[in-house]
Amino acid sequence: MADQMLLLAVGLPVGLVLLLLLGLLAFCSWRRTNRQSRYQELFSTAPSVPAGSAPVILVSQGSWTLPSDIPFTIPPRFIPQSKRDELEAGESQETQRTEIQKDVLTHRGSLSVRGWYPVGSVLTSLYSVSALNEVVAPPPGMATRLLFSVEYRHSCEQLVVFLLRLGNLPPRFHSNATLVELRLLPDDRRPRQAKGRGTGPDPEFNDYFVFQASARDGADVSAVCVQESTLSLYVLSREPDGKRHAVGRVLFPLKEELGLAGRVLWKDLELEDDVQCSELGDVQISLCYSSSQQRLSVGVLRARGLQLLTDAGVCVQVSLQLHTRVLKTKCSCEVKEGPDPFFNYKITFKLKPQHLDEACLRFEIQQPNKSHPELPYQLGGLVLGPFMYARGPQLQHWMDMVNPAQEPVKLWHGLGKAT
Repeated sequence: MADQMLLLAVGLPVGLVLLLLLGLLAFCSWRRTNRQSRYQELFSTAPSVPAGSAPVILVSQGSWTLPSDIPFTIPPRFIPQSKRDELEAGESQETQRTEIQKDVLTHRGSLSVRGWYPVGSVLTSLYSVSALNEVVAPPPGMATRLLFSVEYRHSCEQLVVFLLRLGNLPPRFHSNATLVELRLLPDDRRPRQAKGRGTGPDPEFNDYFVFQASARDGADVSAVCVQESTLSLYVLSREPDGKRHAVGRVLFPLKEELGLAGRVLWKDLELEDDVQCSELGDVQISLCYSSSQQRLSVGVLRARGLQLLTDAGVCVQVSLQLHTRVLKTKCSCEVKEGPDPFFNYKITFKLKPQHLDEACLRFEIQQPNKSHPELPYQLGGLVLGPFMYARGPQLQHWMDMVNPAQEPVKLWHGLGKAT
């Protein structure tokens, strides 16, 4: 009995020690596996440009000052004590040989240091960094253009956009700071923002942005959905007092461009002041939404190029629609100013934030019909709303309306046939 108690007293601590060692071993193995699984790919800040195209060098607007050459030498070797005596006899001969080569090495521009072996020098002129304006010059013409590149990484389902520079900015914006807001339509509500370095007609950005699926962004960049997405690049000009002006935008469909990864593209901006190509005319609309007050403010400012049917005045009818149900309709007074009337008509609607993806605004430009007052002439129509109702600039305008600054967003739109 005493022997059993002795074995139990000795075996129990030994077993506990073994269990503790096994637990420590398992914990260390888990930590090593978890550390390896958290490895992430590091992004390069330069787009991969295919062979044969002009290189892209990302530089700041400051200049580098480099010496004319950089000495390149080989460090001394470790010589054992047994061989030093053998080398002392040839030291005098080596000294003479060094004196003979001194002039040659000095001519090459090498640095001669005692105990080091000069080889030559690196000529910095062969590796000088050119300005971005010289490497990627804008195409001929006076159009305002944006230089960027798009790359899709299938392994991690990430869309990387390289924003390089803006060319031929209109003169009235030269003294302001230039901003670019990037969105991935139709679901991305949180814009990424880049600020240009310096001012002038050709501000540089030299920045990159990564779009990946997350609950915060709301953008789906899976291999299937990204083919149906559109990259929106919205250019703004900010004055010193903080007031912002819209310059223009680039809407870039990704359906056929992802196979050309790394290609540097110049795209013309659709300027805010550009005349639309609508046959029925254009209308300028301002939108602003306040989530705290649940209020949608709409302004119909003016129209141009309307195809009038009679000599009567023109009015605009605005309707707030939720799915197929019209919630509220308002109509402005008649304006008699010909084909380019100024409405300056402002109205507000109550709209909850959860209905922003379900509601839309419908605009109709009308002329009264004396024969049938209940059936006015329809000069053109327009729908602004989320992806369910609109595409292109009409969709972008609705997305820009929901901004943290709660500032009015003003934009021209071409009229289509009223339905």
